[in-house]
Amino acid sequence: MTDSLLDHHDGLLLDLDGTVYRGGDAVSSAAETLAGAREAGVALRFVTNNASKSPAQVVDHLRALGLAAEPHEISTSAQAAAAMVAESVPPAAAVLVIGSAAFADEVAGVGLTPVRRFEDEPVAVVQGHSPTTGWADLAEACLALRFGALWIASNGDRTLPTERGELPGNGAMVDALRTASGREPEFAGKPQVPLLRRAVASSGAERPLMVGDRLDTDIAGAVAYGMPSLFVLTGVGTPRDVLTAASEQRPDRIGADVRAVTEPAAATEIRGSEAWTVRCAESVVELGSSTAQDDADPLAALRALCAAWWATGEGRVDVVGTDATAKSVLYELGLA
Repeated sequence: MTDSLLDHHDGLLLDLDGTVYRGGDAVSSAAETLAGAREAGVALRFVTNNASKSPAQVVDHLRALGLAAEPHEISTSAQAAAAMVAESVPPAAAVLVIGSAAFADEVAGVGLTPVRRFEDEPVAVVQGHSPTTGWADLAEACLALRFGALWIASNGDRTLPTERGELPGNGAMVDALRTASGREPEFAGKPQVPLLRRAVASSGAERPLMVGDRLDTDIAGAVAYGMPSLFVLTGVGTPRDVLTAASEQRPDRIGADVRAVTEPAAATEIRGSEAWTVRCAESVVELGSSTAQDDADPLAALRALCAAWWATGEGRVDVVGTDATAKSVLYELGLA
């Protein structure tokens, strides 16, 4: 037995962009890692806040990147939002959709009637990201909300990572409707638990593990759900982000990338290390090493820093290296 995370968990909930791929490229070793998880009998669920694509479209994208996937392994915030609406309104009720055609299909798939105009008398509004959403779409939704329609948003991510940089996400459009309507939506996607709950249920996993690169969605969602999490450094989150994370956004483990699920479980734990000494004093943390620079493990240093600082304080902290090896590692981590 390897005693890897795959030996401890029967299901992996995997974020997409930043975790298994970055833009148009698969994360290194993601394909072989996912294949190994399947061979070990671990259920996979690709869990995304993006409501603009259907499961089939997500599968096509993953396969184009060389990543094996099946439609039943995809869990989207559009599916979760549609299910939430169906639980709250009569069958066949009109639901105003702000979002893609794929989102409208999810609404129709749960027995409701997707519409685009206030004049169609919608009893609910569902809102998800679409690059074609404009003022006219928000105006129709605003009218429905002012007349008391239920409001469910797929997610509240204010930005969307792209190859060009961070662009307005669904949360930015939600904010516009908040201002115009004076209303507050319910959310289906991470960090809220409806999406994660559906993903876990469909996988049948009893010991699921969340794997993601965003503290405010992936990790916070896992904390809210009550499942363990692995934070990977292939996407949005940085070493400084995780070190200074609030308690509701702190992962149980840190890995370089998704391949960490195949490594010895003890190696990814956030804990002290014999190779590193950490001393906390008010808002300063000192890192020292007891190993040669060539043998230094930056992630072990990061885990030791998190373990010490989280037990002492929260929020902003200055990190200082007390020797050449520590200073070099801190520079590599972006913490110098």
